[in-house]
Amino acid sequence: MNQRKHWEEVYMNKPAEKLGWYEPHLQISLKWIKELGLSKDASIIDVGGGASTLIDDLLLDNNTAVTVLDLSGKALSAAKARLDIRAKTVTWLTGDITSIDLPEGYYDLWHDRAVFHFLTSPGQREQYRKNLLKALKPGGYLIIGTFAPEAPPKCSGLPVQRYSVEQLQNSLGDEFELQQHLKELHVTPGGVDQMYLYCQFRRKI
Repeated sequence: MNQRKHWEEVYMNKPAEKLGWYEPHLQISLKWIKELGLSKDASIIDVGGGASTLIDDLLLDNNTAVTVLDLSGKALSAAKARLDIRAKTVTWLTGDITSIDLPEGYYDLWHDRAVFHFLTSPGQREQYRKNLLKALKPGGYLIIGTFAPEAPPKCSGLPVQRYSVEQLQNSLGDEFELQQHLKELHVTPGGVDQMYLYCQFRRKI
């Protein structure tokens, strides 16, 4: 089964709030974004945003230049339906982050919770990194959440690559300077413990 088909079936078979990674609000991400003090017209992309509520909270905080990218069109449709008329203020992209053509030097903030850890081959990770370096402005910020070493080896039936801070830094490269990190225990709607590692990086100028 290819990745796109897998995720379309995931979102077709369960409502977003029943999926393993669901959180009503991404509190860590929201806190860190607020602390960055970006202008309200800063360009933000939520990679793998799917049906996440991060977009809702960003719009409530009057951010005006938000893009949501996901492999699953069904996930994006669910988010659009939830946002109703506010969905028109968002840029929606359906595609694979390892191959989609993103605008060069465009984004001030790149947010990714639970996409990068699904890239289990070095080739996939390098393509992600190339797109990140292409699209994120020098001096821009990366907030990324992955499974930590003590998390399960699979998520949503797929194998994942788990990361320590050092491993994540090595994967992203020297172009990124670590600013802060923490771990959070996420409990899925089904009661499974998943330890996440969150890191904030700044792309060097």
